[in-house]
Amino acid sequence: QVQLVESGGGLVQPGGSLRLSCAASGSLFGIDVMGWYRQAPGKQRALVAKITKGGITTYTDSLKGRFTISRDNAKNTVYLQMNSLKPEDTATYYCNAVVITGNGVNYWGEGTLVTVSS
Repeated sequence: QVQLVESGGGLVQPGGSLRLSCAASGSLFGIDVMGWYRQAPGKQRALVAKITKGGITTYTDSLKGRFTISRDNAKNTVYLQMNSLKPEDTATYYCNAVVITGNGVNYWGEGTLVTVSS
């Protein structure tokens, strides 16, 4: 069982930056993959980025160059640095963790709201 707590969301102007954090606890075996997803009102939850325990990253193509995911395994924390923010980035951002026990088991945080507006 894993608990995930996100922080760092808020209101920023277009072109601004935010860094989201997600702290994880409760895994006996370590967390294999951590990632960020986002969901805007009326839309599906979609992948932003994910990172393996070894540091291999995956990004949604439209966000490459603006968003950077990183991970501190000792702290069980994943970060999302968001730069050059656009109004279209407005969404609730959710932390995700996968623990592989035969099959992967998914855990989700409660979400943190990011609003990009002038």
